[in-house]
Amino acid sequence: MPFNPGYRRVHGRGVVAGPAALLAAGLLLSGCASTATVEAAPDAANPECADVMLAVPEVIGDHELRPTTSQGTAVWGDPSQVVVRCGVEPPGPSTEHCVGAEGVDWLAVEEDDQTWRLVSYGRDPAVEVLLNLDQVASSTAMLSMSTAVQRVEQTRSCTTTEQDIEETEDAQDVAEGSAQSGGTLERQ
Repeated sequence: MPFNPGYRRVHGRGVVAGPAALLAAGLLLSGCASTATVEAAPDAANPECADVMLAVPEVIGDHELRPTTSQGTAVWGDPSQVVVRCGVEPPGPSTEHCVGAEGVDWLAVEEDDQTWRLVSYGRDPAVEVLLNLDQVASSTAMLSMSTAVQRVEQTRSCTTTEQDIEETEDAQDVAEGSAQSGGTLERQ
């Protein structure tokens, strides 16, 4: 799946990879193993990422959280349907689609027909969510991750939010799911 992430990182011996490679690797490697291999973001060791990761939900959509090999990462589904990395470079001002979800601004970038990249906006460290839209709605992922991402102080916000998903049907489904799984989405 081709991604155009807007930034690239150099890995190992000069091989260039972005979020597409990470998601593809997670999808390929996770099919055979219970632990997903995900490359940590550059600022994954930031103490605020530890706070974020402690608050991630056990379930997103119909997919359960499973272990990963890297600090500041989380994966749901086997094979991986949602991949989260805390500590990605915070985005600057952007013309990308901005969506608000329970007090968190997200830049939403369609990578291809099946994959979206969501990046928290106005928070440092930033949180990136890669998801398979055939399996998990972007609104479900944003709402599910909002409590965890709120642990990072918001210092900026989108000047215009094209959509606020607090009152959608997905919001009700996520709220009902959190009540059934012990309330992982309660504000802290």
